[in-house]
Amino acid sequence: MIKGLTEMSEREYFANVRARLPMYVMGGRLDRFEAFLDGYDQHARRHGGPGLEGWTDWLVAKHGQTCSHGWSGQVRHIALPEGWDRWDLPPHQEQLVIDALFELLDGYLAERDTDPTH
Repeated sequence: MIKGLTEMSEREYFANVRARLPMYVMGGRLDRFEAFLDGYDQHARRHGGPGLEGWTDWLVAKHGQTCSHGWSGQVRHIALPEGWDRWDLPPHQEQLVIDALFELLDGYLAERDTDPTH
């Protein structure tokens, strides 16, 4: 039996999003997924959930990168350590960042799930 969205853990939910990214964000594009995550975070916090609280700090602590562009820039630095030329990435680099973003997000959520303060 398939779980409903409200029955899924956040890790299960984001695994579902990953498997069907174009269903959640038009074209499955990175910038739209980043906006989706920001909206997810804000909605969760407004309704008493943790959202992605601590996400940016986790990225800095785990990967030692800070960026004036916030967490989305940090993820780009992690996924593309050789750097990038423009914010609007070519398709092959965009896919690398999307894949890294999902992996990082899963790692953050897994660690948060084992933290008794959450």
